[in-house]
Amino acid sequence: MARKNIEIEIQVNVEKSGPLLEFLGKNAVFQSEKRQMDEYFSPAHRDFLSIRPVEEWFRLREAEGRCSLNYKKWHYDESGKSHYCDEFETKLDDLNSVKKILAALDFKPLVVVEKTRKIWNYKDYEIAVDAVKNLGDFVEIEYIGQNEADPAKITEEMIGFLKEIGVGKITRNYVGYPFLMLFPEEAKYEVQ
Repeated sequence: MARKNIEIEIQVNVEKSGPLLEFLGKNAVFQSEKRQMDEYFSPAHRDFLSIRPVEEWFRLREAEGRCSLNYKKWHYDESGKSHYCDEFETKLDDLNSVKKILAALDFKPLVVVEKTRKIWNYKDYEIAVDAVKNLGDFVEIEYIGQNEADPAKITEEMIGFLKEIGVGKITRNYVGYPFLMLFPEEAKYEVQ
């Protein structure tokens, strides 16, 4: 990541995934394939869903027997686009105990996002191809470089990378999987 606790990424649909998968197979380092179950919560004292676009997400993830807790605070520009978020994540030993703690603290479950994720590393990018239950297929690219980076510039370079590979029409999702599942009629996409 460019800065500690900062995540720079894009989430897109691509018209043709074949050229991307072929490129990754030849040029990138395959990391893993995982089934992930992400459950999102909101505290009763601060309704995350009351703001549009949603700026905060609190997630529990279970993947391949490992669990984690994650909080993201997205930063949107005046046009409603986001290029980065503050991110804090830690591993968990006992997911069920954490769910009981959250219930005792009046955190309300919002939605479960179930997906299969294939991950590759290519230069300064971690590239994930996601098959999301009830939503379809997406590509997420996260900047994992060590240099200080301008989030808007990096995300434009990510789009340029996909165009250069020849994936056809690129439709960018600025709101994330949980929002798409909760409020599909409010989804905001932008064709690149």
